[in-house]
Amino acid sequence: PQRPEEAKAFVNAFLKRSMPKKKDEAIQDILTRKAVVLEHYSKKKTKQKRKKLKGFTAKQRREMHLFEIEPKQQRYAIFLQLHELWKQYIRDLCHGLKPDAQPHMIQGKLLKADLHGAIVTVTKSKCPSYVGITGIILQEFKHVFKIITEEDKLKVVPKLNNIFSLEIDGFVSYIYGSKFQLRASERSAKKFKLKGTIDL
Repeated sequence: PQRPEEAKAFVNAFLKRSMPKKKDEAIQDILTRKAVVLEHYSKKKTKQKRKKLKGFTAKQRREMHLFEIEPKQQRYAIFLQLHELWKQYIRDLCHGLKPDAQPHMIQGKLLKADLHGAIVTVTKSKCPSYVGITGIILQEFKHVFKIITEEDKLKVVPKLNNIFSLEIDGFVSYIYGSKFQLRASERSAKKFKLKGTIDL
C-alpha cells in the first residue's frame, strides 16, 4: 500500500498530465474541495458535406429530346404489351375487379392509378375533332395525354374541356380532364372530393 505522501504525489502528477492548461494553484484548489473534473480534449471532426446529385433541368430534357418518341417507334402494336401489363396492374390494385366490387371504390383507385398503358376514348369535348379518338396512353403530362391510335398516329390530346372513358373487365370509368390537370406523381397524393355535377 502507498503512503499518504506517495498517494498525494501521484494524484498531483496525474492531475497535471490530465489538465495541462490549469495552474498548480488551481489544481490544489480542486483538491481542497475534493471535487475533481477531468477535462477531455477531443479533436473536432469535420463533417464532410454530401454533394447533391443534380438532375437535368426541364430545359435540358427538352433539348435532349428525352420525352420524344421516335417515328419508327410510333406503332400501336408495339404498345399492346404495355396495355396488357397495365390491365394486370389495375386488377392487382383493385383486388381482382370482382363483379360485386363497389364502383366508387374502383373509381377512387383509378383516380390515383398510373394511366400509362390504358386505352382511353374521348367521349365528349368542346372541340368536336377530338371526339372519338381512341388509343393507348403513352405519356401523361400535367395538361395533355399523348395517345397512340390503332392507325399508328400519335395524338396529343389536352385534358382541359375533354371527357375520357376507359374500360377494363366490363367496368367503364370516366375521366373529366378539366379536374384531372395534375402530373401522375402529384395525382397519387391528392385527395379528390366528390362533386355533384361537373361540366366541361
